Amino acid sequence: MEPYLDILHEDEDILVLDKQSGLLMVPGNRPGLEDCLTARARAHHRHASLVHRLDKDTSGVCIMGLHHRAQRHLGRQFEKRRLSKLYVARVTGHLRDDSGTIDLPLGTDPDQRPKQKVDHEHGRSAVTHWQVTAREPATDTLPSGATRLLLRPETGRSHQLRVHLLALGHPILGDNFYADDHVLAAAGRLQLHAFALTLRHPTGGTPMSFFAPVPF
Repeated sequence: MEPYLDILHEDEDILVLDKQSGLLMVPGNRPGLEDCLTARARAHHRHASLVHRLDKDTSGVCIMGLHHRAQRHLGRQFEKRRLSKLYVARVTGHLRDDSGTIDLPLGTDPDQRPKQKVDHEHGRSAVTHWQVTAREPATDTLPSGATRLLLRPETGRSHQLRVHLLALGHPILGDNFYADDHVLAAAGRLQLHAFALTLRHPTGGTPMSFFAPVPF
């Protein structure tokens, strides 16, 4: 029996999956961490290879190439930013505006690897556009309420959305890297989901969009 895969689309060139939260993309560097999305995908199709990554605790749309030409074509689209990614997040508090852009350079925090931080001196450019889709009222566990956001990153820096929203003063609920204990405890998982991916098919270049239902 093959390990569980939530397949959104499959053809001769690509495999599109809905990754679950908590699943590694590649094997970990310690015993017992062999289970990952890549291993499961290769049990289904032995040539499946990653062309981009999601954080372990982020769920949602992930695409793999099934041969070298497809992998190269997809990789160029990510590298040249010739595609569109949309994420859904729930953050603590109520944002004052209904939409905006976060333009803050990011770099590795050398004292807390693998954490990232805003770094105006040595960081790499990182841009995230955000739009409020709902504001949730205050509760006992979230006295400041919560906001549901649609996020469109222009760049793909490590932990970009998590650090950008933290810098905005509204960390993502359930974030075990950047949120305080109260915000972490308010959700059972990281409330960040790769909702949609739009790109060109590696054979023929037809624009295609893939969607994964939001699980929170």
